[in-house]
Amino acid sequence: MKILGAIFILLASTFTGFEVAKQLSERPRQLRQLKTALRSLESEIMYSNRPLHEISHMLSKQFPNPLSLFFKEFEQRLTQGMTTAKEAWEYALQTHKKALAFKEGELEVLKQFGETLGQHDRYSQQKHILLAINHLDREEQDALEQQNRYEKMIKSLGFLSGLLLVILLM
Repeated sequence: MKILGAIFILLASTFTGFEVAKQLSERPRQLRQLKTALRSLESEIMYSNRPLHEISHMLSKQFPNPLSLFFKEFEQRLTQGMTTAKEAWEYALQTHKKALAFKEGELEVLKQFGETLGQHDRYSQQKHILLAINHLDREEQDALEQQNRYEKMIKSLGFLSGLLLVILLM
């Protein structure tokens, strides 16, 4: 019975370490997806005459969750017509920020970008999108650096803390 409990503790702590490390690898992946989405948004704004809610619908179909849910929420708020693009963007960001693996820096870039969304002509909007992408590039480099630095350590720490707990309880 003790061995079964020890195995359970070891597996649970190892699983916890891997889940925390997964969050570190999720952040750069979501940042890459977001930059791709912003590039698609830029292309659609520059070269098509689609309204913003149609572009958002298209983006929600192209990307996996949670980014898909973010763009779907943005589209729904725009479709309702009771809000501006800025308010719809902020609402979608607030609603889905816990599901997204972004830190305060990325959220601030997205919030600032949302304040300019739909308020300028195509070329000014393109400049704001490119500015947001440049800021997200820096954040992605930071995320990759943190992932490289801490991911392996956190996985090992999860296993070793479980092993320590098993030793202390035996």
